[in-house]
Amino acid sequence: MTLIKNLVILFLLVFTGCKIHEPYQRPEFKEPEKFYGSGNIMESDTVNMANLNWKEFFDDPVLISLIDSALVNSIDVQIANEYVEMGLSRLKQSKANFFPSVSAAPFKARRDYFSENYNNYGSNRSRRIYGEEKPPTSFYTERLEYESSVDLSWELDLWGKLRAQKKASLHAYMKSMEFQKAVRTSLIAEIAITYSNLLLLQSQLEVFRRNLQLNDSTMQMVKLQYDAGEVTSLAVKQTQSQSLRAQTLIPQLEREYILQENRLNRLIGRFPEPIETEELEWDMLDDDYVVGMPLALLRNRPDVAAAEYNLQESYEKVGVANAMRYPSINIGASVGLNSFQFDKLLNPAGSGFLLLNGLVFQPIFQKRRLKTNYEVALSQKKVAELEFRDKFLLAMGEVSNAMVAIEKLKEEYEIAQNRVETASKAVKDAFLLFQSGMASYLEVITAQSEALDSELNLESVKMQLFAANVELYRSLGGGWK
Repeated sequence: MTLIKNLVILFLLVFTGCKIHEPYQRPEFKEPEKFYGSGNIMESDTVNMANLNWKEFFDDPVLISLIDSALVNSIDVQIANEYVEMGLSRLKQSKANFFPSVSAAPFKARRDYFSENYNNYGSNRSRRIYGEEKPPTSFYTERLEYESSVDLSWELDLWGKLRAQKKASLHAYMKSMEFQKAVRTSLIAEIAITYSNLLLLQSQLEVFRRNLQLNDSTMQMVKLQYDAGEVTSLAVKQTQSQSLRAQTLIPQLEREYILQENRLNRLIGRFPEPIETEELEWDMLDDDYVVGMPLALLRNRPDVAAAEYNLQESYEKVGVANAMRYPSINIGASVGLNSFQFDKLLNPAGSGFLLLNGLVFQPIFQKRRLKTNYEVALSQKKVAELEFRDKFLLAMGEVSNAMVAIEKLKEEYEIAQNRVETASKAVKDAFLLFQSGMASYLEVITAQSEALDSELNLESVKMQLFAANVELYRSLGGGWK
């Protein structure tokens, strides 16, 4: 009957122990129905960009090859992989907390020496060692034993402490998985942007080289007019200065190109080496792509998902800290062999022993350590919730920024194209007028300078539009699938 009562009490303790832990509840964000600044971008509901595989999104063989190499060799990816392995090891360890702790002492020896004034002088134990002899008065052997044992200890999870530790380790492991995804998405986006910088520099170099050829033609015409006495030496010097300006910028672009190559090689995880490039389609956004609902960021954005796992982990740590304030019950057992004579130690019939013990431990005064740990855990939970909200707000802002950038850059791209066409026509007209004597060399130089600036601006807008596409893809959580 007593055993039944004890079982009922134990069941009630376990049941009420579950109440110690506060269940996780996702904070309410009251997010808007759509992203701010979306305008007329992607109103259809076909394919969410975040669900696209990055190979489908980029569709460029050279860029895909570089990203493939980076995902294998990148130092950042390898570090993230190790964090995942550490998280998995801690999760396995938390699961093992439910099993008894078993330790073995294959051999232990003990010998106690005392003198005549010891209270147990000449005790029965010492007589077993000395027989009929009287023990010495100084440093006689009071106790002599040899032992070999196996010890077992098991803690009952009355208050759900071990369950909370297991869940906390699970959330920490999932957080490391999301960290790994975040590293992948950031790496893919960074490689794409760096690769586009290389292509931009290449296109700018081509523009400058074409401009140099145009300047050479202008220089020859000005020299002919100088020889004919139609212009002064100032015209020759100014035309020469225009050409030298273009020549000076070429080494600067070539230097920046090498720097971008080295940066890209580091992202890939290899030593500096030349990178072969091909022409990339800058405007890559398909009208059938959609950004989805804001709430989808919670599952698509790795950093947002990691922040939520961190919040869930903090909930469990609060439960652990709270459970530490309640009694703990440990059941122990020891089995082995014990003998005060070494030659009889291995005789199971005469030397065997079995010990069973139970311990109820209730902390009373721990210098406020347990209460402080609980209060700190509550504050850490609040911080984790605020960080989760902040990550979600950050993600919303990044998506909005990228969409606005795409929309406005498309408008800017159309204007830049018109500017290039107008500037090119102005250069041709200036040449014809200059040859017929109806325009000065300054007008030709001005037209060429405007044409150069307009072409460089067009290439820059193309690159910015590509980068905005990549940023939108990354900010939506694309790249890890």
